Amino acid sequence: MNLPAYIARRITLSSNRTFSKLSVRIAIAGIMLSVAVMILSLAVVRGFKSEIRNKIRGFSGDVVVLRNDLNSSYETSPFSLHADTLERIRRLSNVEWIQPYAIKPGIINVNNEIEGVVLKGVDPTYHWDQFSSSLVSGRVIDFKDSVKAAKEIVLSKHIADKLHLKAGDDFLMYFVQQPIRKRKFTIVGIYDLGVEEVDKMYVLGDINLLRRLNRWSPAQVGGYEIRLNDFNMLQRSTYAVSDELPVNIRPVPVTDYYSSIFQWLSLLDVNTQVILVLMMAVGVINMVSALLIIILERTGMIGILKALGSTNRQIQAIFLLNAAYLIGIGLLLGNILGVGLSVIQHKTHFFKLEEASYYMSFVPIELRISDLVVLNCATLLICMLVLLVPSALVAKISPIKTIAFK
Repeated sequence: MNLPAYIARRITLSSNRTFSKLSVRIAIAGIMLSVAVMILSLAVVRGFKSEIRNKIRGFSGDVVVLRNDLNSSYETSPFSLHADTLERIRRLSNVEWIQPYAIKPGIINVNNEIEGVVLKGVDPTYHWDQFSSSLVSGRVIDFKDSVKAAKEIVLSKHIADKLHLKAGDDFLMYFVQQPIRKRKFTIVGIYDLGVEEVDKMYVLGDINLLRRLNRWSPAQVGGYEIRLNDFNMLQRSTYAVSDELPVNIRPVPVTDYYSSIFQWLSLLDVNTQVILVLMMAVGVINMVSALLIIILERTGMIGILKALGSTNRQIQAIFLLNAAYLIGIGLLLGNILGVGLSVIQHKTHFFKLEEASYYMSFVPIELRISDLVVLNCATLLICMLVLLVPSALVAKISPIKTIAFK
């Protein structure tokens, strides 16, 4: 029989001491709440990063290819890539697809309102599947009829609400150039991406219209958007794309193209690290306090065990195993609470957010089994390592004094 394990189980399950019971329950509750908060923190941050990243990727791809010049306006400089260059990029292992686009600023004049926007022109190869989930009404542009496609446009809900427009309405858009030109568009769809930098600025139309306005050739574009299979290989894939491009063309990763958004997301990692450290500290402090109380209440037992020949290491193992049982209970309850709340939020979206500030209307959740495993193992390991210090108190207890006092 493993004597330390047997005594540790007896202390944990059969203790009748009121004060130690209370301290044990407080310690378990501390571990439970700490683990639950850590699980929720990781799940929420991962959910935020995943949701926002997917929204941006759905609109702009992962790598944007632009002409390498000093142009910083909303109207990109035109260029064209040889068909062989495009084919080599498509054949790169991590490239899913590549699509052309062009942008041009314009002014919408409707209902006695004026609004500056940026028209993003796309062609029939545009991957609407990444964007369609953001449509709140209407449809996407139908390129089967090129004449009708040139007159169709997709607006954001932000712009539509501001100008009191809806799907099916017409309006005039003015393009600032020499001479100023205007075009009439029909709204075929309204989208709500939930990213203010996009919603308040971009409308989608036909790239051929922009080519005619700018007097470009049919092969010229304002840029290319590249979608990757694995976003984690973004930098490596950007370098690979760069190797296939002429010197006057440069690839820009989406993390740089929308730097303010991704910098904000990186700050969430710092906040999460602070929360994890604080919650770990709360759990450790609770367990240290509980273990000290248990040791002090068991001084008589310690003295008897020493008198019977038990070593300090054996007695220390009893209290460490006792602490491990308590931590295990706390971890179990914490996982049930944390995972349970995460699943409920993921299914119901009960907790809401202000979309203008957080880019989404609800708290997103993304749970990973690897996070749960690492979090539980790290909590158990750190707590046990820290508890080695208070458990060493048993070496200071004299069997003669404790038995005589008892």
